[in-house]
Amino acid sequence: MISHIGSLTLAHPEYAGLGPALESATDLLVACALADGLILACGNGGSAADSGHFVGELMKGFILPRPLDAIEIADYAAAWPEGGSALAKRMQRAVRAISLVDQGALVSAIGNDLGYDLVYAQQVQGYGRKGDVLVAFSTSGNSANVVAAARAAKARGMGVIGFSGGSGGQIASLCDVAILVHAEATADIQLGHLAAYHALCAELEERLFGAASRPTAAPRESAPAGTARESSPAVNAGKGKR
Repeated sequence: MISHIGSLTLAHPEYAGLGPALESATDLLVACALADGLILACGNGGSAADSGHFVGELMKGFILPRPLDAIEIADYAAAWPEGGSALAKRMQRAVRAISLVDQGALVSAIGNDLGYDLVYAQQVQGYGRKGDVLVAFSTSGNSANVVAAARAAKARGMGVIGFSGGSGGQIASLCDVAILVHAEATADIQLGHLAAYHALCAELEERLFGAASRPTAAPRESAPAGTARESSPAVNAGKGKR
């Protein structure tokens, strides 16, 4: 079966060069999720909207259903015997992620007290741990607060995935994976980013939840052991060790 990333590059030849980077980004995010890590995302303007959109595809079902497993349903039932099971059956499993853009009061406090160039770096300092991943959106690759966040992420031992344009600007050298859309106009770069992170989110979801959602599907050879889980806290919102 062709992957979501393969489908993107076949349907849109202009994005064919993104395939290897998107595969590498998927590997990095799967490893983070399976280690009970946290994915942080940031950007400015339209890239801030992309940050929130990206996290939205991770924190609930995107394409596949993500039902809670029997252990999780039992936990809800034990906590609320009258309705816990019914509540749990309406919920979906999440890939743990935060959009740093959406912390409004915190962003204003950091901007006022420390400087706007640190609004994301300070959050990386607070949230980020070794093995977590920062997903940084900047069409130019030179947004000061996004570059600072990437530098903070490297200092914290985190992985960095960058979505940018052209040669990637300053952020390219800070990335473990740079996803670069080769276009001139900012709007065209952002259009490419949207298509790319949709394919990335779909592929990530398939790797983490696909086998559990469709038990008859053949297992992916590249999927780590335990991906078709019995009870994996790595992608189990509220049950991690953090």
